[in-house]
Amino acid sequence: MTRPHGPGRAQIRSIGAGALGMILVGGLVGVSRTLTGAPLFTAQAIRYAVAAVILLALARGLGMPVRRPRGREWLWLISLAATGLVLFNVAIVRGDAHAQPAMIAVAVACVPVVLGLAGPLLDPRRRAPRRRVVLAAFVVTAGAVLVEGAGRADAAGVAWAAVALACEAGFTLLAVPVLERHGAWGVSVHSVWIGAVMLAVLGGAIEGPAAAARLTGPDLLAVAYLVLVTVAAFVLWYSAVAALGPGRVGLLTGIAPVSAALAGVAAGSRAPTALMWAGIAVVLAGLGAGLREDPAGAGRAGSADGLPACEAAASGRLR
Repeated sequence: MTRPHGPGRAQIRSIGAGALGMILVGGLVGVSRTLTGAPLFTAQAIRYAVAAVILLALARGLGMPVRRPRGREWLWLISLAATGLVLFNVAIVRGDAHAQPAMIAVAVACVPVVLGLAGPLLDPRRRAPRRRVVLAAFVVTAGAVLVEGAGRADAAGVAWAAVALACEAGFTLLAVPVLERHGAWGVSVHSVWIGAVMLAVLGGAIEGPAAAARLTGPDLLAVAYLVLVTVAAFVLWYSAVAALGPGRVGLLTGIAPVSAALAGVAAGSRAPTALMWAGIAVVLAGLGAGLREDPAGAGRAGSADGLPACEAAASGRLR
C-alpha cells in the first residue's frame, strides 16, 4: 500500500506547536507597542525573570528535566540569550527610530530562508540543506513581505534591520546544538533566566535602579501578558525545532507576520487589502510545499533535518 506523502501525526503535532508559537508571537506586536514609553530593559528584565520562575515551576511539576549546562553549552545558551532576547529587543526599538516598522518586519521575514540554508548545517548529523525546503522558504518570505508591505529606512535603519534578522535567526540556530541534551524545557528555562540577568544589568546601568517604579499600571498589564506568551511560545517553538529541525521549522516563522496583520485587522488598526490576502495565500502555499513529508525519508528513524526520532520525542514533549 502506498503511503501518503503528508506528515504523520507526530509531525502534525509538532507543526501545530510551532505554528501556535508563531501565532502568539505575531499577536504580541500590539501589546509591545504599549511599552514604547516604558524603560525597555527593566520591563523586559521583569518579563523574562517572572517567565523563568514560571517555566522552572512548570518543568518541575510536569517532571521535565532541567539539567545544568556544562562546558560549551554555556556559550551557546549565553549567545542565544544575548542575541535572540536582548539584542533583538534593542534592534527593534533602535531601528524604529531610523526605519518604518514595515522595513524591520520585512527584514525579519527573511528568517525562513536563513534557517533553511543554515539550519541543517548545525544539525548533529550535518545534513545538507534540502532544496524543497529552501525553495519553500523563499515562497514563505515573499508572502510575508506582501503581508507586511514595503517600508523606508536610512542607512542606520537598514543596519538595525539586518541585526534584527540575524538575532531572530540566532534565536533558533543557537538552540540547535543544545536541544539534544536539554530539550525544549531546558533550553527555554536557561535562555530566559540568562536573558533576564543580562537585561537587569543593562536596566540598572542605563535606566537606573529605580526604573521599575516608573512602570505604569498598563505597562505592568502588558508585561504580565508578555510573560504568559513567553512561557507558552518558547516551549512550543523549541519543541517544534527539536522535532522538525531548524530548516523545516523556519518556514513556520512566516506565520508571525500573518498573525500580526490579522490581529491588526481585528483590532481595527489596519485595514485589510487585496495585497495582504494575496500574501497570506502565498505564505500558506509555501508552508504546504515545504512541510509535507519527503517520500524518500518517510521511513527513516528521524525527521530529515531534525533530531533522531527518540531524541525529538524526548525533547518535544510539552505536557
